[in-house]
Amino acid sequence: MAGFNQLFVPGPTNVPEIVRQAMNMPMEDMRAPDYPSFTRGLFTDLMKVFRNETGRAFIFPSSGTGAWESAITNTLSPGDRVLMSRFGQFSHLWVDMAERFGLDVDVVDAEWGTGVPVEIYAERLAKDKEHRIKAVFVTHNETATGVTSDVGAVRAALNAAKHPALLFVDGVSSVGSIDFRQEEWGVDCAVSGSQKGFMLPPGLGFLSVSQKALDAAKTAKFNRCYFSFEDQIRANDTGYFPYTPAVQLLRGLRAALDLIQQEGLDNIFDRHNRLATGVRKAVDAWGLKVCAKEPKWHSDTVSAILVPEGIDSAEVVRRAYHGYQTSLGVGLSKVAGKVFRIGHLGWVNEVMMCGAISAAEMALRDVGVKVQPGSGVGAALEHYRLSAQPAVAQAA
Repeated sequence: MAGFNQLFVPGPTNVPEIVRQAMNMPMEDMRAPDYPSFTRGLFTDLMKVFRNETGRAFIFPSSGTGAWESAITNTLSPGDRVLMSRFGQFSHLWVDMAERFGLDVDVVDAEWGTGVPVEIYAERLAKDKEHRIKAVFVTHNETATGVTSDVGAVRAALNAAKHPALLFVDGVSSVGSIDFRQEEWGVDCAVSGSQKGFMLPPGLGFLSVSQKALDAAKTAKFNRCYFSFEDQIRANDTGYFPYTPAVQLLRGLRAALDLIQQEGLDNIFDRHNRLATGVRKAVDAWGLKVCAKEPKWHSDTVSAILVPEGIDSAEVVRRAYHGYQTSLGVGLSKVAGKVFRIGHLGWVNEVMMCGAISAAEMALRDVGVKVQPGSGVGAALEHYRLSAQPAVAQAA
């Protein structure tokens, strides 16, 4: 079929041409004498995206899951009690990892479509007078359900209880796309990955840590090797890595960080909110709902859209892919067959999102959902047109 296949899953996301070209290079020597002049800037600028001012950042040749593992094994010990919540596939997987490592996991199960239950966290922290809880885990953006949680509110709960627990945040589908403030919110371990807001192919796991996390690593009792802070620090301080890095992805990361700096984080957050709002207006125009139960949970990186009873959401995704060359996200686990997902993060703009909405609208009609032709696209494009006016006026 003619034309490009359109990618609107919530990761991997679209890779800008300038980033792709930066990776299109001959293989290089990752132990060359001048390599540190390239790598040191990566760590510095990566910390800026996390808004981490006093800690340090690690870059692993892995997915975000590898960075999860590094955070746990470097700062905690077997049997440590941790407070977690489960309200989607990815928060579930983080709980699963913690349990496999032998942590004493206090799990709060919340309804899918909601986020971190801050009030329950606050109660349990206040009651934990002996400070048995060593870490509190927050999935900032639950990709399966399109839900964003309030990290700052969790930090406030920790402070109110005068609790010393570490604060862990899964920011895989939020960092670089949704407002995130590691230093201000006192986040000790923040995890992300290359294939979302960083606009790269999969293959790099990012972990940004506080000085408190670095201090905790000195007494933590888990065995670690591949994801060891100590090994990384020893090598990174000289501008190198403890094993072969993903050299071409690192060149892409340099180009991606440059793009992020050029646009500015606050502008990126505004753009994601504008694009997400357009998608939500389209959903309203179709007469459908997103999985997020309330506006306070709405994600600006992915919308999980509920289909009517009797409709298989996987068929919507198949029809969009085979009929209209557009990849939408499938429903996962508890919401499989009930939702399809539109990713609106990374290197995307208004016209691209109108394409995603039009493909979804056609696929919905194809499978029998009674939506008015053009309703969703019309609602979105009018929002995009009006919200773009300040920028248009400024450019003129």
